[in-house]
Amino acid sequence: MKYGEQLRRIFLWSCALLCSFVELTLTASDDVSDLKKLYIRPAVVPHPPQNLSTPERIALGKMLFFDPRLSASGWISCATCHNPALDWGDGLSKGLGHGMKPLKRKTPTLLNAAWVEPLFWDGRAATLEEQALAPIRSPEEMNMPVSGMLEKLRVNAGYKVHFERAYGKEGISESTVAKALSVFQRTLVSAKAPFDLWVEGNDNAISREAKRGFLLFNKKAACASCHSGWRFADESFHDIGIADDDLGRGGLPDFSNVPAMRHAFKTPTLRNIAGRHPYMHNGSEKTLEAVILFYDRGGNVKRESLSSEIKALGLSSSERADLLEFLKSLTSIDKGIEVPILPH
Repeated sequence: MKYGEQLRRIFLWSCALLCSFVELTLTASDDVSDLKKLYIRPAVVPHPPQNLSTPERIALGKMLFFDPRLSASGWISCATCHNPALDWGDGLSKGLGHGMKPLKRKTPTLLNAAWVEPLFWDGRAATLEEQALAPIRSPEEMNMPVSGMLEKLRVNAGYKVHFERAYGKEGISESTVAKALSVFQRTLVSAKAPFDLWVEGNDNAISREAKRGFLLFNKKAACASCHSGWRFADESFHDIGIADDDLGRGGLPDFSNVPAMRHAFKTPTLRNIAGRHPYMHNGSEKTLEAVILFYDRGGNVKRESLSSEIKALGLSSSERADLLEFLKSLTSIDKGIEVPILPH
């Protein structure tokens, strides 16, 4: 064997040994073990005591969710914008509402909504029950007055039976429609992703690049400052430096005089993020790579309300690539859903 070939093999062996050592360090260090504990999935889905889950309530809520008759046009259902094939979003930069008119913001996913409070990009709904009817009655979205919706449901013999099974003497009301929709939406839980398997102890579940990305996410890039917990969302609101005139939470009457809430939007979950492009509340970033570059440069605009967490990160191209691999590891392969037969 020639001397040069020997040196090449020694070099490759050394690199492989170093990579194995780095991977072992990433997996076994106390620091990483402690960080993993912050992202353990909950064992049960929460339900409010006044609206517990039953098979009958889930079935009813599912029918209502997929029923376009709950809209004034008769063609928009909740599932039109929250499509199960698109991770319970619509894949658009901004949603389409009544009359095919663009809405103000991107449609947020309903994945893992059972843990989300408050809801909407600006947090205007405190609970899922409060959120459920808002798109139906909104003139810009489904444009159906609650009275008109209830009238349609009450003359439907099939729905009468399903409401009686689900809510007994409560009957068909604004409250029971909202409760049934909420029970169904609490079933929309993402399955275990490769990241979850790694957290549970399978060291081969994600790549060494993704493991490095996990450390970057929690340390240098500081993504976990806002994207925390198992859903990777802190339930709070931040101005991250998107250059548009939407005031977000600051546009609500209760927060109009709070400087930090101007242009502030709710932190979205990162679960299944790889399939939920485009990104941001206005769909302005088309790819995950673009999102990482957005945060790396510290946003697109500087203003008084800008979150203190938003600043230039100075990530190298390899660090950005590692961060991308980690984000991809948060995507699960979820079980398909069967569209229900609607009552008549």
